[in-house]
Amino acid sequence: MRFNSLEQWLDWQTTLHPKEIELGLERVASVWQRLKPAGLQSLVVTVAGTNGKGSSVAMLESIYRQGGYRVGAYTSPHLVRYNERIRIDGREVNDEALCLAFEQVDQARGETVLTYFEFATLAALMIFAEQPLDLVILEVGLGGRLDAVNIIDADLALITTVDLDHTDWLGNSREEIGLEKAGIMRPKQPVVVGDSGIPESVPGFAKQIGAELYLAGRDFNASQSDDHLHWQRSGGEPLTLPLARLTGQAQLHNTSAVVMVTSLLQSRLPLQQGQLSQGLRQVSLQGRMQLIEGRPTLLLDVAHNAQAVASLRRYLDRLDWPAEVYALFGLLKDKDTEAIVECLHSTIAAWYLIDLPGARGQSAEQLARVVRAHGEQKPVHCFSDFSTAFDCVKSHAKAEDLIVIFGSFLVVGDALDVIDPET
Repeated sequence: MRFNSLEQWLDWQTTLHPKEIELGLERVASVWQRLKPAGLQSLVVTVAGTNGKGSSVAMLESIYRQGGYRVGAYTSPHLVRYNERIRIDGREVNDEALCLAFEQVDQARGETVLTYFEFATLAALMIFAEQPLDLVILEVGLGGRLDAVNIIDADLALITTVDLDHTDWLGNSREEIGLEKAGIMRPKQPVVVGDSGIPESVPGFAKQIGAELYLAGRDFNASQSDDHLHWQRSGGEPLTLPLARLTGQAQLHNTSAVVMVTSLLQSRLPLQQGQLSQGLRQVSLQGRMQLIEGRPTLLLDVAHNAQAVASLRRYLDRLDWPAEVYALFGLLKDKDTEAIVECLHSTIAAWYLIDLPGARGQSAEQLARVVRAHGEQKPVHCFSDFSTAFDCVKSHAKAEDLIVIFGSFLVVGDALDVIDPET
């Protein structure tokens, strides 16, 4: 074996490819064909979208586990541990399984150069292929059409939302980005779209290739009253279900689309309504509008694009926090920093900004220039690392204040590591 520890494997993978991101399927598909010519034998659901992917995967995973099915789930990025990316029956795979999968990928790739994400994807698929699973849920890392996950033909595709993000790779309009995400569709296979305001490129592509499109607001509808979801498929019987145990207004739309997925899979993976309900009650997901009560209280959210931050702002408005609200924030440079700061600026008493590492990382000073350009003379503090920033904001905040820790997964992951090292 090339390396004996997970840390060694991961460090090496970051140096293997000259680019952090290289979209395209030819290289990764060729390695997968050498690894597993027969492919996956499980039913596959692939999930793409600008926001809501992680929540949707978590709900599907919880629901089908409640139904007694063996489920594999692949998500990215991770928050605290790399192992979070690959789960079987709700449990993260261990270091030994990952190292073995990496060795298999390394042997099969020959001279093919793979990115960090492509190594992760192939390792996940290898682990899933060697398990007797009923369902595999794959989260797209970036876009859809050219993402490594798309080497697998999904039995069902779910597109959560389409908005501006990763414009350097996916395009500068919702129409262009929608077309990239539509690339996970397959002819004659169902695709569920949870965004009722979807750009025309998505249904257009579904029609072009002959995919079976199920669109929110047209083919299924949902409304909320108190803590219940009222859901109905067009022409079907209405269902009353509990709301998913996840925070945020967007979860109504995510849950509605997930229920549509279960409806379409009912003939292949039957569920009782009680199992569906229990799966929604039991779902949990760290770092998504996660409120941690304390003195001061913390709110953690991986909102890192304009659509997600707008959702965070709506949640803060509903909270109507009675004391000061502080922001602890870090962001990659390919994000719309201006739109994000503008959305939250009026509700933030002071900004604590963090340098992010790597070629895509943005410095705290770069963020500070955007914050200061908004005119109001709110305190702005810059830090090279999370721990120092966190200690500083805690020293300034009163017991009754709220600290919002948001932006990159790197920031929220650091927060979870500091708040509870065992998580």
